[in-house]
Amino acid sequence: MSGDTRTNRVLSSRGMLAWVDAKLLSVCLTSVAMVILAGLVQVSFGTYSMTIEQAWRAVLDPTVIFDSRWLLNFLVGEELMRFITGFQGELPELANETLIVWSIRLPRVFVGILVGANLAISGAIFQAVTRNELASPYILGVSSGAGLAILLTLVVFSGLAPFLPLIAAGGGAVAFFLVYIIAWQNGTSPVRLVLAGVIVSTVFQSLQTGIFFFADDLAVVQSAIAWTTGSLTGVDWEQVRLALPSTTLAVILAALGARQLNVLLLGEQTARSLGMSVERTRFLLSGVAILAASAAIAAAGIVGFVGLIVPHVVRNLVGSDYKRLMVGCLFVGPALMVIADVGARLAMAPVQVPVGIVTGLIGGPYFLYLMRKQQDLGDV
Repeated sequence: MSGDTRTNRVLSSRGMLAWVDAKLLSVCLTSVAMVILAGLVQVSFGTYSMTIEQAWRAVLDPTVIFDSRWLLNFLVGEELMRFITGFQGELPELANETLIVWSIRLPRVFVGILVGANLAISGAIFQAVTRNELASPYILGVSSGAGLAILLTLVVFSGLAPFLPLIAAGGGAVAFFLVYIIAWQNGTSPVRLVLAGVIVSTVFQSLQTGIFFFADDLAVVQSAIAWTTGSLTGVDWEQVRLALPSTTLAVILAALGARQLNVLLLGEQTARSLGMSVERTRFLLSGVAILAASAAIAAAGIVGFVGLIVPHVVRNLVGSDYKRLMVGCLFVGPALMVIADVGARLAMAPVQVPVGIVTGLIGGPYFLYLMRKQQDLGDV
C-alpha cells in the first residue's frame, strides 16, 4: 500500500512539473530582469540630477512602500484614496528625490509595462485569428482607427476625454470591421486581410493629418502629434489609472481564450469539426485584441510594430501553444517597450524622441525579414 502511495506521489509530482516550462520560465525571468534594469536607468536620469543609489533609495522609500495611503494616492488618486481610507489629514512629507521618482519617473515605467503587455497580447490574438504571422493591430488598421477616434476626441470633442479607452476601442472596432468587409470574398485570406489593413490604415492616417487643420490651439496640435507618433513623454499616474482596468480585463479574457486560439490555429474545418463556431469565436477574440490595443493607444498613442515583433519572438522561444505564448507576451512585451523608451529618452538627450519612432526603426526591418522568410505569406 505504501509503495502504491509513493508511486502515486511521484506520478502526481511529474504531472505538476509538466506544467513548468523551463524555457518559458527563463523568458519570463529574463524579461523581468530587463524591465528592472531599464527601469533603473529611467528613474536615475532626468533634469533633476541624482545618483543611482539615490534613485533606488527613492524607489524603496519606506514612507511610500509601507504606507497604503501614499500607494493608493498614486494608484487611484487622492480623492478616492481618502474615500477608501477615511483619512482627511495631511499625508507624510516625502523627500524631493522620492517625490520626483514616484510622481514623474516611475509612472513612465509602469505605463510602458502596460502598453507593451497590451500590444503584445493584441498582436498574438490577431495572428491567431487571421492565421497570419504578419498580423498586428498596427498592420490591420486597428491602431489607426483607435488613434483617429482619440484625435477627434482631443481636437473636436474634448469634453469626452474621460472616456478615451471606450472611444479608442470603438474606433479600433470600426477599423477592423472595415478591414474584414474589404477582405471578405466568400471568406478571408491572410494576404487580403493584410492588404485591407494597409488600405484602411492609410485612409485613417490621412484623416488624422486632416484633423490638425481644425485645431486652433497649438498645444492641442502638439498633443495630437504626440498621439500619432506614440510617446511616453509626460505620462503620469493618470495614464496608469486610464489603462489599468482595460489591461486587467484584456489579460484575463486573453488567458481564458488561449484554448480557442489554439483550436483556430488548426484551421477552420478542424475547428468546426470540434464544435466551434468559428466566425463567432473569431469576432469575440478580435474584440479582446481591440480592447487591449485601445488601452495601449489611449495611454501612449500609436506605437507601431510591438504587436508584430513580440509574439513572433516569443513563439520562436517557447512554441506556438497559446497558453505559453500569452504568458511570454505578457513579460516580453513590457521588456521591449521599456527598453525602447530608454533609447527614446536618452539617445538624443536632452531631446526626447517619441518611443513610436524607436519601435518603428526596430519593427520595420523585422517586418521585412518576416516577409522575406515567409515566402507565401501563409499561416502562423
